[in-house]
Amino acid sequence: MKTRLEVCVDSVESAMNAQEGGADRLEVCSNLIIGGTTPGVSQFKQIREACGIELNVLIRPRFGDFLYTETEFKMIQEDILMFRELGADGIVAGCLRADGRLDRKRMEELRACAGSLNFTLHRAFDVCRNPYETLEEAVGLGIDTILTSGQASVCMEGIEVLKKLIQQAGERIEILVGGGVNAEVIRRFKEATGASSFHMSGKQVINSGMTYRKQEVNMGLPGFGEYHILRTDKEAIERARRVL
Repeated sequence: MKTRLEVCVDSVESAMNAQEGGADRLEVCSNLIIGGTTPGVSQFKQIREACGIELNVLIRPRFGDFLYTETEFKMIQEDILMFRELGADGIVAGCLRADGRLDRKRMEELRACAGSLNFTLHRAFDVCRNPYETLEEAVGLGIDTILTSGQASVCMEGIEVLKKLIQQAGERIEILVGGGVNAEVIRRFKEATGASSFHMSGKQVINSGMTYRKQEVNMGLPGFGEYHILRTDKEAIERARRVL
């Protein structure tokens, strides 16, 4: 059975570490700490130059839900076309309706924008109303991959749903298991579900090189200061690769 290890990265340094650790494919994004948003153009260009493996680009204009305004949806369309021109191998996107169902009309338009690129339906799938119905819709739309934790915060909590999804999908669409993935999770999932495709960040917290620190000022997320940096750990990717 063919295996795939995809690593989600939001910096050039993380991308290089992931490739060196044995990743098959990268999902390029920004702001991984809030679940990821669309990356910058210069970031993508540098990763494209530094890495010779497949690059999928997350197209997500903001943090939060997947019910987009007309202006946000236009941004998504334009970004897909732009990254397609810049040499992306695939895009990662998803739109829902207010009732929790997949927005088929908009997804058809995005699939057309992507052209021949690989298309992954991201974890909007994990907050949709009915995952089994949505899987069938994704197949019908010509989507290649569904990234999912089994409608749970982490994949180990969604393992029973993931078992059903993998069985339902068969060879028609790739089920890419994400959410809390590491080497041990991969080992347990392979034995319990037969899953062969996994998505992880392998991130570790790096201490800032700043020697002068204004500790009383916080401009970011509560509990995560300006002097901590998330970066992919090459050894974590190597351990996952060995298990696969």
